[in-house]
Amino acid sequence: MHELAVCQALIDQVESIATDQHARAVMEIFIEIGPLSGVEPPLLEQAFDIACAGTIADGAKLVIRTIPVRVSCRQCGAITDALPSRQVCGVCGDWRTQLVSGDEMLLASLEFTRDDEQTCSRGIALGIEADP
Repeated sequence: MHELAVCQALIDQVESIATDQHARAVMEIFIEIGPLSGVEPPLLEQAFDIACAGTIADGAKLVIRTIPVRVSCRQCGAITDALPSRQVCGVCGDWRTQLVSGDEMLLASLEFTRDDEQTCSRGIALGIEADP
């Protein structure tokens, strides 16, 4: 399962950040996934508990936000939402567009506790490599 390898890479990054922040436990992991990322959110959720077992994120909640497909039109310059299978400009209808978002999976933020019982939340700007 491809999503298990993705979850393992995600947990590796979470553990690294948690260690840097002196976290005792990770409670929530917020990620953003585009429909063109090659990652299926339901399969990712299934693999998550397996990847977290025995780690600092064991028992954490995975929160997934879907990122829309957005394109930049080379004809009129507009940036608009598009369908994954039809990446045309939403303003002029031209097909000569460039993908702006929708193909990524990002670790957006973590919520964790520290030894001093303080609950912290950290925004993250890291991409998750999905290659197993």
